[in-house]
Amino acid sequence: MEQQQQTLRNLLRRHGYRLTAAREAILRALVETGGHVSADELAVQVRQTAPNVGRMTVYRTLDLLQELGVVRPVYQGTGAAHYILLHHGHHHHLVCSACDRVIEFDDCAIGDITHLISDRFNFDIRSHLLEFHGLCEDCQDSCE
Repeated sequence: MEQQQQTLRNLLRRHGYRLTAAREAILRALVETGGHVSADELAVQVRQTAPNVGRMTVYRTLDLLQELGVVRPVYQGTGAAHYILLHHGHHHHLVCSACDRVIEFDDCAIGDITHLISDRFNFDIRSHLLEFHGLCEDCQDSCE
């Protein structure tokens, strides 16, 4: 967990951003949540350890982290975006179409595809969020 926070700190500094106390608290909370949280949930968590950090600071920091390719908003039918922390530049979901269960996995075997897409469209891919939709094991069993 500490290594992931340090990676985020270094990224901010490398891009010329100051690591303020507020940003430090937001990074810590983001990593502690497992990187799957709404902005409002993150603001509540941040205020537990840093009560002076306002909701708008959380939103602005999430926007900055999104610009840097560290987080991505996803909309999973709840209305509000959930921000996904992209571990090592990627994040993957299996989404059950029947019960809306989300299974996260980190195994990334699409490296070659990333290069092919990058070359084909002359596009510098820096991160990706991949979702597969289908039926989870429980829903498959109930359909039989």
